[in-house]
Formats: sequence, structure tokens, C-alpha cells
Amino acid sequence: MIAPSSSLDQQRAQFTAQRLLAMPLAGTVAWAVVGVAGLTLSSPVQMVWALYLSTGSIVYLGLFFSRFTGENFLDRTKPKNAFDILFFSTVAMSLLVYAIAIPFFQADYTSLPLTVGILSGLMWLPLSWIIQHWVGIFHAVARTVLVLATWYAFPAHRFIAIPFLIVGLYVVTILILEYRWRAVRRENAVALSA
Repeated sequence: MIAPSSSLDQQRAQFTAQRLLAMPLAGTVAWAVVGVAGLTLSSPVQMVWALYLSTGSIVYLGLFFSRFTGENFLDRTKPKNAFDILFFSTVAMSLLVYAIAIPFFQADYTSLPLTVGILSGLMWLPLSWIIQHWVGIFHAVARTVLVLATWYAFPAHRFIAIPFLIVGLYVVTILILEYRWRAVRRENAVALSA
């Protein structure tokens, strides 16, 4: 239950003050595994399973990483926040879009890095709105445009080029998020000292 004394503005400020690195770190690891699988596995079936298992594990990896980033998603002692619920709803939305990826994959297995790569990146748009920062728009738009371009540019290497492109975008996004978090902390420290 959400504390009735917390306004939505207060909850948004609390959510925005988080580091927000756990899920991007999880995505980086998962997509790196997909890229390495594309480099080392020769069977399309193995590459497909590597993609499904790796990207399907992002939530669990995020839960694990959250213990080290200060976000600790499983901490039952911190007050519930409406924006945490909204964020995890966008994560669930990303998982539900596999229903779009599966039929296309059955027609052409090389469509999987394209569909999962773009569809699972859509959750960044609402995150940008929540934290009132452009990083989510950057990530979602760059990911969509570059994944599509890479899918066309490297048809024989889609299970390699697209995952490593997504990893690169995650690295840039993580750096931006860390810079944003440090700026928020500085602003909060200045506000407290005033």
C-alpha cells in the first residue's frame, strides 16, 4: 500500500532520486550474452534459445543488480511508490510484446534480434517521462533506428551486430544515467543545505 501522506510529486521525486542502473546493467549483460552466443554458436536453434533465455532473464538479473546499486527492488521495508509500480508495469509490457516477436520469428528466425531488440526497448519512453530526463527518449529512439538499420545492413550477422549495438547503447545510457543521478544528488544536497 502506498503511504497516503505522499503526493505523486513527492513519489516522483523519490523515484527520480534513485540511481536507476540495475535494469540497464542487466540488459547489458543479457544482450552481451546474446552477442557472444551469436559469435560462438552455429545452430540457429541455439542462437534463438540464447536470445530468449538471456533477454527473459533481464528482470531477474535486474533484481540481483539492484542489491548493489542501492535500488534493492526486493526491499519490503521501503514505502511503496506509484512510480515503482508504473516502472515495473513497463517492464511487464516489454515482456508481453514477445507475443509480437514469436510469430515473426517462426517465419524468419533472424527477425528475433530486430523484434525483441526494438520492442523490449520501448519501456524507456515512459521512464523518460517519469524521471523528466531525455535519456529514455534517446535510448528508445536510437535503439529503434539503429537496430532497424543494423538489421538491414548486416543480414548475415543479425545475432551478432544487433546485440552488440544494444550493448553499446546501454553503455552510453548507463553513463548518462550515472551523470544524471550525481546531478540529482548534488541538487538535493544543495536544497537540504539551503
